[in-house]
Amino acid sequence: MLLKRNPDIRASEITDERVYLKRREFIRIAGSAALVAAAAPLAACSAEPLGAEPAGTGPFDTTGSPLTGYKEKAVTTDEKLNSFEDITGYNNYYEFGTGKSDPKAYSGSLKTSPWTVKVDGLCNKPADYHLEDLIKPIQLEERIYRLRCVEAWSMVIPWIGVPLAKVIERAEPTSKATFIQFTTLLRPTQMPGQTTSVLEWPYVEGLRMDEAKHPLAILAVGMYGKTLLNQNGAPIRLVVPWKYGFKSIKSIVRIRFVDKQPETSWSLSNLQEYGFYSNVNPQVDHPRWSQASERRLGGGLVNSRIPTKMFNGYDEVAPLYSGMDLRRYY
Repeated sequence: MLLKRNPDIRASEITDERVYLKRREFIRIAGSAALVAAAAPLAACSAEPLGAEPAGTGPFDTTGSPLTGYKEKAVTTDEKLNSFEDITGYNNYYEFGTGKSDPKAYSGSLKTSPWTVKVDGLCNKPADYHLEDLIKPIQLEERIYRLRCVEAWSMVIPWIGVPLAKVIERAEPTSKATFIQFTTLLRPTQMPGQTTSVLEWPYVEGLRMDEAKHPLAILAVGMYGKTLLNQNGAPIRLVVPWKYGFKSIKSIVRIRFVDKQPETSWSLSNLQEYGFYSNVNPQVDHPRWSQASERRLGGGLVNSRIPTKMFNGYDEVAPLYSGMDLRRYY
């Protein structure tokens, strides 16, 4: 089994204490009711979203409501978590601007409920799913993952989501489906960055099918015991912990099965700097900076620099790339 399990770690040791205590103020709903509540449409990533709609009737709205009914600590690491404030105030999300504080400042008006995800392409069961119907049959899990950004900074986050492989299994892709492409919402009236030409819109990303089915790849709907906030990709985003953070597409509205390597936004923008695979590889420098070390978010500019690990430290994915030239397929 590839998942690292450590059920003996106390929740207070892996979750920011303020978030942990606040979450425990809410009564967990038992059985299927808890799962339904945990699977309803989610909100985006800002601690106090500006201009947000009033909270909805369910636990998934634009306020980062508490999540219930999920399996805690399915995957863990002994690294210290970043604080909730770190993760919700310093983001890359070009749909709301290129500055790290722009997503928190400008994402509050994005409406994330109701939310529909189209699943189509080379599969036997294409459908337009309401978000809760897409993930409701699958057990939510909490997973402590590192996320590495190409600008040489990193973070450790307790994500809550479902294995991407389970969603793929429900769609029954055909034998011709060798890749999977994801598409972000296109809504420039609520996503002001989409009125600029900094990237081609909508944002698209892709994985090879065996990558997408790997147990570490998840579709996240929450973190720190709460639903996602808008700046972090609400209501549903991809998390692939052995790849650079820009591979983790946010606010997904389409999952498509294809037989050829799909286009991706950053490769379309600058193929010389951003290849399709985007695996963390400290031996290959970005043309404009070194990848050999990274700065842990929240730890200062100098003292917090640490060596970057191959595949971001997730050695269990190495067999996916056996025999590949990872300098050529970057």
